[in-house]
Amino acid sequence: MDTMTFIRENWKNTARLCRESHDGNIGLPYPYFVPSITGGFNNLFYWDSYFTAQGMLRHGQEALVKSTVDDMLYLIDRYGYMPNGNAKVLMGRSQPPFLSELVRQLYGIYQDPVWLRTAYCILQKEHDFWMKKRQLPCGLNRYGFDDLSPDGIAMGLDVAKRLPGVDFSGKTDAQIAENVMADAESGWDFSPRCMGHQTDCAYVDLNAILYGMENNLTFFAQELGEVAEADKWAQAAQRRKKLMRQMLFDGEGYRDRDMTTGTFSPIFSVASFYPLWAGVATEAEAASTVAQLPRLEYDFGLATCEPGARTSAFQWDYPNGWAPLHFIAVHGLLRYGYRAEAERIARKYIHAIDRTFAETGTLWEKYNVTDGTLNVTDEYKMPPMLGWTAGVYVDFTTLLAPNG
Repeated sequence: MDTMTFIRENWKNTARLCRESHDGNIGLPYPYFVPSITGGFNNLFYWDSYFTAQGMLRHGQEALVKSTVDDMLYLIDRYGYMPNGNAKVLMGRSQPPFLSELVRQLYGIYQDPVWLRTAYCILQKEHDFWMKKRQLPCGLNRYGFDDLSPDGIAMGLDVAKRLPGVDFSGKTDAQIAENVMADAESGWDFSPRCMGHQTDCAYVDLNAILYGMENNLTFFAQELGEVAEADKWAQAAQRRKKLMRQMLFDGEGYRDRDMTTGTFSPIFSVASFYPLWAGVATEAEAASTVAQLPRLEYDFGLATCEPGARTSAFQWDYPNGWAPLHFIAVHGLLRYGYRAEAERIARKYIHAIDRTFAETGTLWEKYNVTDGTLNVTDEYKMPPMLGWTAGVYVDFTTLLAPNG
């Protein structure tokens, strides 16, 4: 069995239906998909779903993608934000807000204006969450954590103990927990990008995603005949683009920035390609970013961050390569006409997946991009995974097909 056959035959095995809350899980009204076939990750995870869906939609799984999106809309309507996942331990934080991207894709398939109006109203609640709970004084957005109960603080402090080289001096226990768990909200749990001062940082990836969300809300309002609202969202997107250019572009590329000290993150990472994916960058800014690809590119794809001295080991760092970041970089390159670079990276990543599939008979959460193996830095024992690895594999295979 080859990789693609394995993926196609196993999508159905990632489907779950759990209408009643039990064992710490939050019941959901509709079927949903999870990252793992068995064991491992058995909840609906927010940002995973976007990348997984890119493969599922190409393999006739539109109904399961739509029911999963309906579950996410249900959670936002119920809680006012989309939790990290449908488990109590995953509450108190969200993840990168990609839901509007999926809503736009599904609207393109189903063309259902009644469904779109419901989704549009709920997505406005999600946007409100990010603007009211995660906005910095400068107007840009950050990641955070809201569960500052004794249990929430204890969870954050437990994580901090696993990061012995990080300087948390001068911070209260609650501040330590909030900063560490903000990394979990970023999806990059954990990375060296802004470690120790996450809640002060304007994150380039988050703001690019929110720019995309505001453009999607503009489109939805136009489709629904809400002219004034469409204008409001378009202005919000342009305002964000201007702020990002003023505050997050360092002359060579877009970077995370501590808005308290004004210093840019010293860590160069794939996050710098999010403004290309979202269409924030100018042609010159894109060219400058693409020129820095050699700092991240290896024989089997892109390292999450440029290598360098670290005081702690992070799994969202060199030499690990992750499916969602490859997707963002490749589609960012395509958006600005860098097809040769995009195809080269896509081929490298596919090669890593095919190589390890031949050896292990399954797909995995992440890969070592220097040698194409599973010799990776882990935050936990790495489980086999279909999920975003499969979704991006299918997407890249389609891209590289003769008519892709």
